[in-house]
Amino acid sequence: QVQLVESGGGLVQAGGSLRLSCAASRNIFRMGWYRQAPGKQRELVAKITSGGSSNYADSVKGRFTISRDNAKNTVYLQMNSLKPEDTAVYYCNAENGWGAEYWGQGTQVTISS
Repeated sequence: QVQLVESGGGLVQAGGSLRLSCAASRNIFRMGWYRQAPGKQRELVAKITSGGSSNYADSVKGRFTISRDNAKNTVYLQMNSLKPEDTAVYYCNAENGWGAEYWGQGTQVTISS
């Protein structure tokens, strides 16, 4: 059982930045962020392992950076050069190496043009 607590969502003008945070109740192997816009499927944004290996969706490469503080069981998503198409509900995700998966409640990110 893992609880995920998210923060950092909000309303930002295009070209601006936001930083999302997600704190887990205990350490877990892989953490990341997904997003879901109205009428669209949930999609991967970025993931990072406890060892620091990361991957990103092509649409956010060069603009977003995922990082984590293992001592605090917290993952971050720094989002720069935001675009209106980044508007979505962003969900924190955590997985162990055996297939167990956990989700945060989601935080709204809205980018105005």
